Amino acid sequence: MSKDIKKNKEIKKTKQEDEKKVKQLINKNNKNAIIIAIVVVAVLIVIAFAFIVFHVLYPKINSYLQNISKEKIELKYTKTATTKNDGIYITDVSQVVENVMPSIVAITSKTLISSGQFGPSFFKEEQYAEGAGSGIIISKSDDELMILTNNHVVENVSELAVQFINEKSFDAKIVGTSKRKDIAVIAVSLNDIDSDTLKEIKIATMGDSNKLKVGNGIIAIGNALGYGQSVTTGVVSALNREVTIDNYTNKMIQLDAAINGGNSGGALLNSNGEVIGVNSAKYSSNALNSSASIEGMGFAIPISDISDLITDLMNGKNDEEVTLGIEGYLIQEENNYNLPSGFYISKIISGSNADKSELEIGNIITKINGNKITDLSDIQSVLNKSNKGDTLNLTISYISGREYKEKDITINLS
Repeated sequence: MSKDIKKNKEIKKTKQEDEKKVKQLINKNNKNAIIIAIVVVAVLIVIAFAFIVFHVLYPKINSYLQNISKEKIELKYTKTATTKNDGIYITDVSQVVENVMPSIVAITSKTLISSGQFGPSFFKEEQYAEGAGSGIIISKSDDELMILTNNHVVENVSELAVQFINEKSFDAKIVGTSKRKDIAVIAVSLNDIDSDTLKEIKIATMGDSNKLKVGNGIIAIGNALGYGQSVTTGVVSALNREVTIDNYTNKMIQLDAAINGGNSGGALLNSNGEVIGVNSAKYSSNALNSSASIEGMGFAIPISDISDLITDLMNGKNDEEVTLGIEGYLIQEENNYNLPSGFYISKIISGSNADKSELEIGNIITKINGNKITDLSDIQSVLNKSNKGDTLNLTISYISGREYKEKDITINLS
């Protein structure tokens, strides 16, 4: 009996040990399952995070980094070059130039300088001077292609030709000119231009020069030195610069882009490729000039200042200069005869505006439109800005007995 009890105790103990082992194994498996589950969840979280980073955040981060890099490059290249290590201004205007170039033409001319009528018979041969300039295609009518240029490019020419972007040349004629504003409109007959050329050229887009600011970027295109179209870039250096050429004073755009012979009549463009000026002149140094070197001082006629005039010229209305028809000399304030200062009239041209007015020989014009006359340019500048039909207000001194008296008169310009 005792043996059976002992045996039962051993069986019970063995059973308990087996149950304990089973519980331990279950607990171990449960822990492994939990660990596996945690690992699986962690892997899924990592995959999800990686997906978000590469498909959502990465493009934004990459774009941000690229923008920062671009800003750094732009800052580098727009710095003023003060040392060899500093950046310099770099710009790409190729797209603008490509779009505008079909609107720009080269102009060639011949001017008769000697008819050969003097000297021995074997010297009797006409001699011509060749000239080069530029132009801008501004309009197309049913019969003609209209081109804007400078008056000094076409003045007194005997022959005139226009070369388009495809290097084909055609004869041209002058339609209208303005010497005082130094612009002219010439035309090429559409009957002379072949269809292939017409497909390659286009009308220029006009801009608003009144919106220009000092420092704006500009592009100049023209037939520099007659070698063909070339491009220079720069900025607006100044606005409303008074420039006097051939006794005519006009307000112009000053620019630092290179302007050379042959550029005259070419286009000054803004960054959008719109024409905002006509390249016309430059300052240059010479042996008699006190400045050893003059660089980057070119001038262009503001397109908005001449828009109405261009229309008149296209319609064949020449902008003839307005004159008073008087001759004389300037009297300074300090003179030996105690005369009033101003312009002394010594001659009045028959049939002139002065001849049709109250002006007389011996009168001294002391004021014009209320401004005192201290130089001959004071009169000429007013006339340059006047049109036919305008009225001038003059203050004159006239002799009355032994003294000069003053009165105001008006002259209608015709």
